[in-house]
Amino acid sequence: MPTTAPYGSWGSPITAEVLTRGSIDFRYLTASGDTLYWVEGRPNEDGRDVLVRRTADGRIADAVPREFNTRTRVHEYGGGAVAVRGTSAVFSNFADQRLYRVDDGGAPVAITPETAEASHRYADGVVAPDGAHLVCVRERHEADGVVNEIVSLPIDGSAPPRVIVSGHDFFSTPRISPDGRHVAWLAWDDPNMPWDGTELFVAERRRDGTLADPVRIAGGREESVFQPAWSPDGTLHFVSDRTGWWNLYRARRGAIDALAPMEAEFGLPQWAFGLSTYTFLGDGRVACFYTRDGRRQLALLRAGDRRPTDIAPEFSFVSHPTRLGDKLAFIGGGDAEAHTIVVLDPATGSTEVVRRSVADAVDRKYISPARAIDFPTDGGRTAHALLYEPRNADFAAPADERPPLLVLSHGGPTSMTLGVLDLRIQFWTSRGFAVVDVNYGGSTGYGREYRKRLDGQWGVVDLADCVNAARYLADAGKVDGRRLAIRGGSAGGYTTLCALVFTDVFATGASYFGVADLAALARDTHKFEARYLDRLIGPYPDAEEIYRARSPVHFFDRLERPVIVFQGLDDKVVPPAQADMLVDALRRKRLPFAYLPFAGEGHGFRKAETVKRSLEAELFFYSAMLGFPLGEKIAPVAIENRAS
Repeated sequence: MPTTAPYGSWGSPITAEVLTRGSIDFRYLTASGDTLYWVEGRPNEDGRDVLVRRTADGRIADAVPREFNTRTRVHEYGGGAVAVRGTSAVFSNFADQRLYRVDDGGAPVAITPETAEASHRYADGVVAPDGAHLVCVRERHEADGVVNEIVSLPIDGSAPPRVIVSGHDFFSTPRISPDGRHVAWLAWDDPNMPWDGTELFVAERRRDGTLADPVRIAGGREESVFQPAWSPDGTLHFVSDRTGWWNLYRARRGAIDALAPMEAEFGLPQWAFGLSTYTFLGDGRVACFYTRDGRRQLALLRAGDRRPTDIAPEFSFVSHPTRLGDKLAFIGGGDAEAHTIVVLDPATGSTEVVRRSVADAVDRKYISPARAIDFPTDGGRTAHALLYEPRNADFAAPADERPPLLVLSHGGPTSMTLGVLDLRIQFWTSRGFAVVDVNYGGSTGYGREYRKRLDGQWGVVDLADCVNAARYLADAGKVDGRRLAIRGGSAGGYTTLCALVFTDVFATGASYFGVADLAALARDTHKFEARYLDRLIGPYPDAEEIYRARSPVHFFDRLERPVIVFQGLDDKVVPPAQADMLVDALRRKRLPFAYLPFAGEGHGFRKAETVKRSLEAELFFYSAMLGFPLGEKIAPVAIENRAS
């Protein structure tokens, strides 16, 4: 018989300790022949990223010693830190940003020169068919600015990197044809971000590794191209949103053909390097995934079919599909399965779990599945979200009570949330919270037109959609309209602060490394995002008045709600000064607040102790602000200006 207890106070086996004990994050997956490689983030090793290898006989072992951290800082968000061939791998080491080669069973050997303050960074590499050279993106931090380019270097380290492509602000995805005779790559220039517009180039590769006569194949300032890749027969494939949806194309004999024209997304926003949505199988089919209605569907596509065949419907999340011999490897997840490395046999449909991201299995009676909802928002439009209702078989709420609602505002803001088991969400729902994860206008996954809703409207559209999601659920009687909370990190932290400053809808909120001053962000951020706000708000300083009007920092006098603030002190994307401004204002206004800064953390928390402390602190804060008893013993948080 369930115990009757107020929402929020339910005891749950999904503790912060469970979330961090033995948990890992999968950053990347690739293969060479029958050898599978991936990078896993380990919170219990101070957030270290580790390159792991699984050989054909099923043996799994770390491919790098403990003193190495497989992570690049190109664009600050990194990704694509590994290139493999056979049982050899080239990887970027976080501490010095040098490239190292590691052979099976051997010690890593540096193959790029040491630079002062790790000023030369490398990412998104590919080993040439001859096995002797690597082509990759390099980012040089020089006294007069940051330079991005594509370089070639011998993987034995016998010569320094040589620039083979330059002249644009940014580059990604250099890929060599199977015969070694051509190289394809993407380039784009400020103020574009890669999901706004990129250009796809191909050039002939000379015997000495230099390139001749680059030709633009596709793309432009208003066409986003993603993941150029060569099929085994040497046909160039890529993803483009030229129709308003990221669809898959191939270029051959001077023509460009759409392989599966659909109102669905076969591409992703390139926030990191090394992203992948498709791969080529040995029988000529393409294994891919596409995104629709908040889920990613794995599919197989044969040239000429014009329509993919869906497979493995139990997975609502898929990433990094990778050919592994005659099988398909990918990172997958579903309503009851967190991120998992899976190997699938396309011939039989059978699957093998290689590695799970969560060490402790959670009984389904504590799991709340995601339900896609659409709701009305400003301007007569419709927006999208995923709703998670409270669920815990051990507890029931009083009949006259409705649950508090936690509104999640994702980062990016050009990102999206997907319906896959995330214990960080289940932490809340199993305690009696309802959670709505909002894919506000500007999110990817719903086509270019939906993505462009945020152009010139950041701080307006995202705010309206989060507010309207909360109101929609409150009006429907699903949640307690007096106990609405909002939380978010980075861009989601900005939306959170806007909601608390510019509206009176929410009772409280949590800002994780959120943006308080847009002008400060425009003046003090890294190269990759230096002009991002041009499209989201307007060019700075020409649009300075708009920046001011949408910056919560200038309107903290309107803030009447308690806030808990989290900040990494090593954050280079949203510097700690942003959190300091918020805390100063909260202190001046004598509003209840808590501030938890974390040394050694950057933009996004990686260490187990940080993740655990921040989650428990947020629960403690909500208990005090929303008025429900804690159902467990956790370390208290110092709340300034708390009413006695």
